[in-house]
Amino acid sequence: MSRQPDEPPVEARADSASEAHSSGPPTLPEDLLLLLFRPEQGVILFRPEQGVIAGETTLFYALAGAVLADLALQGALAAQRTRAASVDVQAVQGKAPSDEILLDAWKYLSDGPRGVQTVLPAIGPTLRQPVLDRLLARGDMRKEKRTVLTFFNTTVLREGHSGRRAGLVKDVRDVLVDGKEPTARTAALAALIWGSGTLHQFDPEIPWNSSVIDRARRLEEGNWGAGATGEAVTRTMTAAIVNNVISATASVSARQ
Repeated sequence: MSRQPDEPPVEARADSASEAHSSGPPTLPEDLLLLLFRPEQGVILFRPEQGVIAGETTLFYALAGAVLADLALQGALAAQRTRAASVDVQAVQGKAPSDEILLDAWKYLSDGPRGVQTVLPAIGPTLRQPVLDRLLARGDMRKEKRTVLTFFNTTVLREGHSGRRAGLVKDVRDVLVDGKEPTARTAALAALIWGSGTLHQFDPEIPWNSSVIDRARRLEEGNWGAGATGEAVTRTMTAAIVNNVISATASVSARQ
């Protein structure tokens, strides 16, 4: 999928966000990237193709979807169906988020309605590094020096000592494996993992079987159960965002 000529990436805004380590609670894109991190692989930082992050080639779509979903959960994003059955999103005035990364996207969406399929490639490509920087700053991930072949010094990524990734995996596993009713945030997170096409890579942490797939698909459709707080419009909006992530990811995968 190509970006429309009048929809450039918001690189200038992302540059400022990359320097801002949030002191507030973790954002949804932070949680998503931490979950997609494969700590057992310890990938060399200058060799990202080795796959330290699951779904690396389409990661920016998933992270952008997480930004939009986070804004939706905060009531900072409005959506409407177009005549072509696509979805346009727009920032809700007076609902500017305090987090810098989310604020950059909110400002970008303050100019007027934009199609989700246009927004994802516009805000997504510059998200990986600032989100990764935050995980490192929080101690959720860490860098480790390593010597390869006795004389090559390199740096690998390792899981930090916060224990937060294990907690996130448990939350998603409780929903997808044990059928526990999710919070709205966990529902969105699990739906985004499914939408990114990486859920099967969590096996055996989250077994890849028909019941897990069925539950993930229900979350994708916005069927979060009575326990997931939030208005129906937020569920519908998040479902539309996840479906656009799925479409964008599938389009890229088909070209590879």
